Amino acid sequence: MSTTTTGYPLPAYNYKVSIGSQTLSFSEVSGLSINYEKVIYKDGLSHLFGPTIIRAQKNQPTVTLKRGITANRKELYAWLQDKSFKDIFIDLCNEKGIAVIRWRLDKAMPLKIDAPSFSASGNEIAIESIELIAHDLNIEYL
Repeated sequence: MSTTTTGYPLPAYNYKVSIGSQTLSFSEVSGLSINYEKVIYKDGLSHLFGPTIIRAQKNQPTVTLKRGITANRKELYAWLQDKSFKDIFIDLCNEKGIAVIRWRLDKAMPLKIDAPSFSASGNEIAIESIELIAHDLNIEYL
């Protein structure tokens, strides 16, 4: 049983998102990536040994959160108007609902909120999305 719980991949649908002290529900989280800029240095011997490639500065992550719109949920819009920084935790949970891996966005701030597309001939639910930028993204294995 212990091999089953540690050896199999976790399902991507069992997660929770905490913004500041609030735990909010989102239907999709995307953009959780850590990447660096690269610097290519060519010296006089590059024609023999090739250029030197080094890792430069870490890019700030841009994360998108999506959720269905319901009445009286205006905390994302209030945060956009407030212009404050908040820490965000995205926890991937096991089958018991216990956080196993955490993506921590430090000092996140909203950049954009997108309203849903409206169509009288459709039957989709209304989904809003918010785009955030953070100072740093760290991964914690709990």
